[in-house]
Amino acid sequence: MEGLLKFFESTAFTSITFPHVMMIIIGCVFIYLAIVKDYEPLLLVPIGFGVLIGNIPFNELAGLRIGIYEDGSVLNYLYFGVLQGVYPPLIFLGIGAMTDFSTLLSNPKLMLLGAAAQIGIFATFMGAIALGFDADHAAAIGIIGGADGPTAIFLSSKLAPDFLGAIAISAYSYMALVPVLQPPVMLALTNKKERLIRMKPPRSVSKLEKILFPIIGLLVTTFISPSALPLLGMLFFGNLLKESGVTKRLAETAARPLIDIVTILLGLTVGASTQATVFITTNSVMIFGLGAASFVVATAGGVLFAKFMNLFLKEGDKINPLIGNAGVSAVPDSARVSQMIGLRYDKNNHLLMHAMAPNVAGVIGSAVAAGILLSFFAQ
Repeated sequence: MEGLLKFFESTAFTSITFPHVMMIIIGCVFIYLAIVKDYEPLLLVPIGFGVLIGNIPFNELAGLRIGIYEDGSVLNYLYFGVLQGVYPPLIFLGIGAMTDFSTLLSNPKLMLLGAAAQIGIFATFMGAIALGFDADHAAAIGIIGGADGPTAIFLSSKLAPDFLGAIAISAYSYMALVPVLQPPVMLALTNKKERLIRMKPPRSVSKLEKILFPIIGLLVTTFISPSALPLLGMLFFGNLLKESGVTKRLAETAARPLIDIVTILLGLTVGASTQATVFITTNSVMIFGLGAASFVVATAGGVLFAKFMNLFLKEGDKINPLIGNAGVSAVPDSARVSQMIGLRYDKNNHLLMHAMAPNVAGVIGSAVAAGILLSFFAQ
């Protein structure tokens, strides 16, 4: 009987609490949304399962070294890549190797939509300050408005490691919910006539332009924001691997196996970092609320700026404001939302290629914004 009692005391049943149950339910919801609703399954399945792993309760005094926050545990070693900002640049390398910047190069003015959507970052920053967060913590929370998970992890690992789990989960959760969050804002801010605007087909971009872009882009953006070098350097390097035409194997490795491996490790460890004993706090709830507001503000900023640009554009050159939502960095989901809403009103009006321009500009813009915030608030 003593042996059975000792065994029972070592099980999770004796340590489980209501917060653990809540987090396990949230993890199951993430997995449900990924599998049934097809909301960013490559992100939500690893994160959701990581939430389950991180919330299996155990006796922390037993010295088992199995929790993600315990020195010497396997999960803690894997989490090192999150805490030290190792994984985000590798993700950016893969994104660069997968991304075609042709639509941006063919119509550079659409880059302004990507810049306009970054208002979500600075609005969230001010909202966090108003709620009583320190300036460095507010800067890390604000980056959620860029709708860029790796950038949010990179900045929070530098400025707010104690909030990293909440910021990362918030950023990735709302990225997955882009098809739900953005359409109501887009429809509320546009009329039927604007939704029917047809844009000129993008011009053909030469190979030389594609090769020069990552080189020039790196120099321009990192001279403006040197602190963003780890992210932007890897983004443009990956793109040069793709566009040079002579490093096909390296580009394919970065765009497929490497980014897949890093996504698995990142998603699983970020999910596991939601351990109920340290995750469920008032600050986490406020961060989630600010994250939702930031996505709404960022989407509105892109759409409204497209309408503003149309005031100065001739008939035939006008921008369909439905692509303004794609200024956030959720590539390519926000661009797909532009396409989906556009086709709802005109089955022959394909906006995807146009929307990809502000979408990739948003990736660059959020990284630049992160670098600026880091340079201001890093100790």
